[in-house]
Amino acid sequence: MNKVFDTEKIVGTTLMLSSITAIVILFLIILFIFDGGLPLFQHVTATDFLFGNKWIPAKNLYGAFQFIVVTLLVTLGALIIAVPLGVSCAVFLAEIAPKWARDIVRPAIELLAGIPSIIYGVFALVVVVNIVRISFNLATGETIIAASIILAVMILPIIISISQDAIESVPRLYKEGAYSMGATDWQTISRVIIPAASQGIIAGIILGMGRAIGETMAVVLVIGNVEAMPSTIFEPGETLTSAILLEMGEAVVKSTHYNALFCLGIVPFIIVLFLSALSSRLITKNKVRFA
Repeated sequence: MNKVFDTEKIVGTTLMLSSITAIVILFLIILFIFDGGLPLFQHVTATDFLFGNKWIPAKNLYGAFQFIVVTLLVTLGALIIAVPLGVSCAVFLAEIAPKWARDIVRPAIELLAGIPSIIYGVFALVVVVNIVRISFNLATGETIIAASIILAVMILPIIISISQDAIESVPRLYKEGAYSMGATDWQTISRVIIPAASQGIIAGIILGMGRAIGETMAVVLVIGNVEAMPSTIFEPGETLTSAILLEMGEAVVKSTHYNALFCLGIVPFIIVLFLSALSSRLITKNKVRFA
C-alpha cells in the first residue's frame, strides 16, 4: 500500500513540476518579447506604430499598419477558403462516410498537419504561384491570394479534426429525436447536429485562424514581400511575421529597429494568445454541455 502511495505521489509531483515548468517557460518568452519591444515606445508612439503606414528604418519611421492589414487579409482569405471545406469534410467524416473511408481519410488529414511549413511553401512557390499568375493574368503570382490559398491548406487539418470531434460528441439522442419527428438526414445534420456542435466548430476555426496569423515560412515564399499597402488581394504584400524574418538579421541588437521588430512580434502574439484562450474556453464549454 505504501509502495502504491509513493508511486502516485511521485507521478503527481512530476506532473505538477512539468506544469510549472511550462508556465515558467511561457512567462519567460512573454518577458523576452516585451522586454525587446516596449523600448520602441520611447521613440515612437503606440498610435504611430499601429496606424502609421511608413516603415523606413533609415528615417526612424516604424508604421506597422500595412503589415497588420496584409496579415489580416491573408488570414481572412485563408478562412474563407478553409472553413467551408473543413466543416463540410468534418460533417462527411462524422455523419456520412462509412467506417473504412474514415479510417483512411482521418490519418491522411492528420498527416497533412505534420508536413513542415517549408514544404508547403516550396509547393506553393512552384505550383500555386503559377496557377494564380496564369488564372488571373498577373505579372507575378506572388500575391496575397497565393498566400491565402496555401494557408488554407495548412489550417484545414486543425479545422477538420476539431470540428469532427465536436460533431461526434453530440449525443446520439439528438439525432434519434430528429429522426423520430420525421426529419431527413440533411435536416438533422443542418438543423440539429451542426448547431449543437457549433461551439466546438467555432473553436476549431479560431485555432486555425491563430495558426494562419503566426505562419511565416510558407507565406514569405509566396507573398512577394513588398512593404506597401495593397489595394487588392492580387498584389504582393508583407505580413508581420515576414517582416520580422526578413529584417531581423540586419537589425543591430538593442537598436530602435531591433525594438520595432520585436513590437511586430508582440502584435500577433497578443492576437494568437487571445484566440487560443477563447478557443480553449469554447472547447471546454462544448465538452461540458454534452458530459
